[in-house]
Amino acid sequence: MQIIDLTLTMHPDMPGVDWEPARTLEDDGWNARTLHIYSHSGTHMDAPLHFGCGDQATIEQTPLTTCLTTAHVARMIDPDPSALLNVEDLGGVADKFQSGDSLLLHTNWSAHVGNASLYRDQLPRVSENLAHWCVDQGVAVLGVEPPSVANVLDLKEVTRIHEILLGGGVTIVEGLTNLDRLPDRPFIFGAMPLKILGGDGAPCRAFASLEDIAVRASETQDSGIV
Repeated sequence: MQIIDLTLTMHPDMPGVDWEPARTLEDDGWNARTLHIYSHSGTHMDAPLHFGCGDQATIEQTPLTTCLTTAHVARMIDPDPSALLNVEDLGGVADKFQSGDSLLLHTNWSAHVGNASLYRDQLPRVSENLAHWCVDQGVAVLGVEPPSVANVLDLKEVTRIHEILLGGGVTIVEGLTNLDRLPDRPFIFGAMPLKILGGDGAPCRAFASLEDIAVRASETQDSGIV
């Protein structure tokens, strides 16, 4: 089974991340750190509570079935800064999509990590029509490379897009990377957030399994598991 890591590595130079020594091997017999992590730093998952959407569910209430789904990748590579991403940009993926699947938008935007003026301030944005399409199609998880699905410098826009998605039952994962390594066929997408009581969101470990889904389904049927 081939596993592809889709997660940014956390480090102290990343916005919202800091740490300090708590124990050292020399003084205490083991190494440990105290971590200070913003709930939406790095690769992370949003909960409805983040923007007060719907039932305002919190991150620890995210079903594990949402954290592990069949997914598709849509190639929207190297859009212009601040570009709006629309349904027509999905290409053939829109025709193959099934309710309950997840959708990852490959923009190559993770190449700009470290350049805040571009990565954060001029990110490609999910348009309202694409957000509504995701809700109407029953997208389980919408995953993007930028640190947000919308313009973080425009409170009205960022609120509206999050309200459409989170309020419509679409879980959001932001800050993905390595989407260029994904195949142009369905695969298994996992995004496992920290289980934080009352959390508005949390860093998560995101990955793709390139196991053949058809083979896996056949083996499951042969085993009698339903």
